[in-house]
Amino acid sequence: MDRVLVVNELVDYAKRAKKECLIFKVDFEKAYDSVDRGFLEYMLNMVGMGRKWVAWMKACVCGGSMSILVNGSPTEEISIHRGLKQGDPLAPFLFLLAAEGFSGMMRKAREANLFEGFEVGGGGLVVSHLQYADDTLCIGKATV
Repeated sequence: MDRVLVVNELVDYAKRAKKECLIFKVDFEKAYDSVDRGFLEYMLNMVGMGRKWVAWMKACVCGGSMSILVNGSPTEEISIHRGLKQGDPLAPFLFLLAAEGFSGMMRKAREANLFEGFEVGGGGLVVSHLQYADDTLCIGKATV
């Protein structure tokens, strides 16, 4: 909900200040299924998780198999090879860690002048993106 309020305020500010603003919404389809486990491990290390904790997360995320109940009878077990498991209580946290990689990419793009965020007010506050669950908004100055 906060994200909606922030974007609403940003749009109102742009209208009042007569500034053009680019807002680009990205919705990751099947977001949990698309998380690369190698990249997740990289991000766990980047945010300073210890080796033991990373090993625990790999055991929880990378291991396992599942079966599906069909008319009350389980099917043959299926090995899980990619993504995060739907319904896993760790999945939202781990997805956000993987999505944090996008924040780093946006920060580097701004530093390299490849993307210009939208400046709000006169205090130098620049907004370049907002993320919530599997939705991402890229926000910037409206230029080619």
